Amino acid sequence: MAAQRDRTHYLYLAVIGAVILGITVGFVAPDFAVELKPLGTGFVNLIKMMISPIIFCTIVLGVGSVRKAAKVGAVGGLALGYFLVMSTVALAIGLVVGNLLEPGSGLHLTKEVAEAGAQQADGASESTADFLLGIIPKTLVSAFTEGEVLQALLVALLAGFALQAMGRAGEPVLRGIGHIQRLVFRILAMIMWVAPVGAFGAIAAVVGATGVDALKSLAVIMIGFYVTCALFVFVVLGALLRIVAGVNILTLLKYLGREFLLILSTSSSESALPRLIAKMEHLGVSKPVVGITVPTGYSFNLDGTAIYLTMASLFVAEAMGNPLSVAEQISLLAFMIIASKGAAGVTGAGLATLAGGLQSHRPELVDGVGLIVGIDRFMSEARALTNFAGNAVATVLVGTWTKEIDKQRVAEVLAGRVPFDEKTLVDDHAALPEPDEESPVPDQRAEDEKARAGV
Repeated sequence: MAAQRDRTHYLYLAVIGAVILGITVGFVAPDFAVELKPLGTGFVNLIKMMISPIIFCTIVLGVGSVRKAAKVGAVGGLALGYFLVMSTVALAIGLVVGNLLEPGSGLHLTKEVAEAGAQQADGASESTADFLLGIIPKTLVSAFTEGEVLQALLVALLAGFALQAMGRAGEPVLRGIGHIQRLVFRILAMIMWVAPVGAFGAIAAVVGATGVDALKSLAVIMIGFYVTCALFVFVVLGALLRIVAGVNILTLLKYLGREFLLILSTSSSESALPRLIAKMEHLGVSKPVVGITVPTGYSFNLDGTAIYLTMASLFVAEAMGNPLSVAEQISLLAFMIIASKGAAGVTGAGLATLAGGLQSHRPELVDGVGLIVGIDRFMSEARALTNFAGNAVATVLVGTWTKEIDKQRVAEVLAGRVPFDEKTLVDDHAALPEPDEESPVPDQRAEDEKARAGV
């Protein structure tokens, strides 16, 4: 077992080396580096290929094994309420910092920049009705083929409730899905071995396409955004996690260190979604809470995106010499948060949402979006890292509020005494509630006790 852990340790050292090499190639040979983009895209696509089956298995096993359907609804309602509150807090922080920095002052809009901004706005907006209808898949199977997280979530919930209603007749199906879950996690573990190649291609393409000049001219908005995200994670989320769950934010982030490295190297939080599900279950949060909170959070808990939209909107308005009033800021950004649902993990989605929101509320500002096109990929990394941290914290908090978390196991895991199995990405631990007479799944521990007692 030690040898296996050592091998995965070397894997992530290789990822770090690949990132450094990619940055070097991006600066030394930018034209060649841009041609390496398919390497990063291919790796992210391999990860996305596994997201739908992992979400399906996790949620079906969690919902199908829980006592009552009402408990699932309670977890979902609590999670959505928390997401709404935290998005509002993130908006407020972004507004305050953006108004203090006034980062767009002194920049000039060229014809090329205006055209880039207009291009981002094409087809960026989506109505609420379109978003809601998009949750429903065309067929039961298409939810797994189109890569839509919310569609997979809907189908999994329906299947879980159906198995719950079937009672004992559904137990063989649950056992079968448990075996499928092990299979898909094993496949994911195999895919992770090409992470260094994907990280090298992704970071080299970003650096090669961006260059140093764009970073220098837009340093204020970039640094301000990174600092704001750090304050939100370590101060706001850190305080909330300590007060509610008694967990140190630094310890939790250290536990998720490999996932943060993966996101940093691919600029996509979606690349770490399957591993977040596995690690939160290993941490001691129950399957229903993990299965509902994590996938839903990836579409509705966009703390980093909220901060980005607020600061970027103020930046564009300042750069265009047409600052937003307080009322306009609140109206525009509330609209953007609604419009951004479902865009998490998609590279460039934040930029498209920004352009679409400006086009709907202040069309004269759309051209200014081109000012940050060059550095958006670097800002998307901070967005993705913040969104990921927010979802990890949300899962622990919801588990604590619903009493669906094994606090003793949390302490053991975070202390490093119960290591995560990098070979299978899944273990036999499941912090599920004790089934009672209404549960379709028998209490295995009670059955084992009876067997030992000779009953």
